Amino acid sequence: MLKISNHYVSKIASALLIIEIAILIASAYLAAAVRLPGEGGFFRTDDHQFLPSAMAFALSMVFAMTALGMYQHDFREGLRNTLLRMMPSFLLGFVLTAFVFYMMPSFYFGRGILMLMLAFAACGILVVRVVLFKSSESRLLESRILFLGAGSLAKECADLASNNGGYHKYDVVGFVPMPDEAPAVAGGAILPVGRSLVAIASEHNASEIVVAVQNRRGGAFPIRELLDCKLNGIKVIDSATFFEREACQIRVDSLQPSWFVFGSGFDQTFMRSLVKRAFDLFASLLILIGTLPVTAVTALLIWLEDRSPIFYRQERVGEDGNTFMVLKFRSMRTDAEKEGAPVWAKTGDTRTTRVGRVIRKLRIDEIPQVLNVIKGDMSFVGPRPERPYFVEQLCEQVPYYNMRHSIKPGITGLAQVRYQYGASVEDAVQKLQYDLYYVKNNSLFLDLLILLDTLQVVLLSKGSR
Repeated sequence: MLKISNHYVSKIASALLIIEIAILIASAYLAAAVRLPGEGGFFRTDDHQFLPSAMAFALSMVFAMTALGMYQHDFREGLRNTLLRMMPSFLLGFVLTAFVFYMMPSFYFGRGILMLMLAFAACGILVVRVVLFKSSESRLLESRILFLGAGSLAKECADLASNNGGYHKYDVVGFVPMPDEAPAVAGGAILPVGRSLVAIASEHNASEIVVAVQNRRGGAFPIRELLDCKLNGIKVIDSATFFEREACQIRVDSLQPSWFVFGSGFDQTFMRSLVKRAFDLFASLLILIGTLPVTAVTALLIWLEDRSPIFYRQERVGEDGNTFMVLKFRSMRTDAEKEGAPVWAKTGDTRTTRVGRVIRKLRIDEIPQVLNVIKGDMSFVGPRPERPYFVEQLCEQVPYYNMRHSIKPGITGLAQVRYQYGASVEDAVQKLQYDLYYVKNNSLFLDLLILLDTLQVVLLSKGSR
């Protein structure tokens, strides 16, 4: 895994992205050479506009493939699923490319060249992905991992390693049990003890050891042996770092306050705040202008079905615990909380109107919140703001819940694209693990990734809110 701005990114996905950008650019030159063999040849050195045009095509296609999940693909799904993912991605890429050429006519290749570019690009990308698929089948992309511990925490880590669904695969070689620890894994996976950890790891060719032990106090914890493993080139990490790397979560059930104090991340510097604010204003104004037709139609439909009010204002908790009024399109009946007490919203909520069900599914009801962003109450990306009634309960019941208020809340966030609709304290705990990851590792790079994931959620109608 690569670490970019404190966020872990797959090396394989990064390499694939670079290779496919090169394929897309090369397909433009190849299409020009085939279509116009006597007008500049393969490199078109007489046309200084050709390279920017090819790059515009490549970026449009990569954006489309990213938005539709082509770089989150589990290659164990097979070649057929790769083809099924490519078809809508290339269709969206074609639309985006056509829009770019319409806005900048000087970039236009011509219809014949564009069709050839798409054909060459599709063939090249398919070949690369078939090679990667075959590599994953032969286990060339797998890492062998050893767990110190055999209890419930170790089992949870092993389940994550076996079912992470990404490019990187793990081969779990076994578990080294600790004294006075109740085993929670299959007996056949527990390795015999009596030798050093270095010897056990070397015998099984393990490249990484994950320390998944709840209690690390006392003389039984092999701290010296773990140091020997590191000195022998074996990577050693703890379970909290493993969850952070593989699931973008910070597990609140096994953390100490010192982990937050001495760990990396939590960049709340002036420069980071300035960059984030500039990004918020740019993205919000762009979306506000671009969605004017959608917002006008939505307002009309809400009024026709249920009359006014069209907008819904509700008190939420923001940065530093300060409250503000969030603005949304009204998606529920006006008597949604006629009993007087706040109620958790949930999937398939019977209080929603017919128009409300549609705009909630498409996230259109969230659009007016760009005004909260422009005003400065919210950011475009961040933890979702919650109602004071629920915040008071959750701060009492959930450790570290108040840490999510150290930054501005967002219209979208990591928890919204990684977890289903939350409607309980248990769901709030699960979402908090993603929110803490964002608070710790927030950056412009992570914001862009979350926005791409949000676009994927909207286009594919999956995920949460």
